[in-house]
Amino acid sequence: MMKRWFSSAVIGVYLTALSAGLVSQTMNFGSASHPIMYFFVWDMFCGWSSHEIRYHVIGEGESGTYYELAPGPWKQFMPYGDIPRSHYDVLGNAHRKMALVALAKTEHEPIHRVVILEEVWPKKYNMSDRSWANRFDEPKDRISYFWQRSEMTEDGRVISVVPDYLSYLQTKTVADNPRLIQDMNRGRDHYVISPYQRFTSDEMSND
Repeated sequence: MMKRWFSSAVIGVYLTALSAGLVSQTMNFGSASHPIMYFFVWDMFCGWSSHEIRYHVIGEGESGTYYELAPGPWKQFMPYGDIPRSHYDVLGNAHRKMALVALAKTEHEPIHRVVILEEVWPKKYNMSDRSWANRFDEPKDRISYFWQRSEMTEDGRVISVVPDYLSYLQTKTVADNPRLIQDMNRGRDHYVISPYQRFTSDEMSND
């Protein structure tokens, strides 16, 4: 009797917590109120990607020599496993600061520019050789794609910046799909409804 009561209590607590998380996520209320909510919200794994990404902060000297600015020449902080924290900055908010700190704390020739590179490869190549051989007939030949995310001067002034490589692939996939392009064109406005714009258009056509 006691065992059945305990099992029912565990199942009840589990279903209650799961329902509370589902309602919280659906109503967008309190889903980030506490770190423990991570285990109950509905989209807890929605941000996972099928690609592995590494970030390289490179400085180019006046002589044409390239220097690795992140990780810097000091002890690295690795919050999860053996990967430095610079590789967790998906938005690229800290790479500029990392580059400036490395340049300020080291001796080097005058730097011509600093570039942030993304190295991307499919996560399936992270499998061990044994697991790969059991699943695939093709040889395990990992190919990385390098994408220049941004460029800046030595003092941190940003010259150019582009979206990440996966966003580029997603946009290109949509652009190469004739059906999606047709749907997008079908949804565009074909008439100017603003009186000011209509008046301006009439003047331009008369000229």
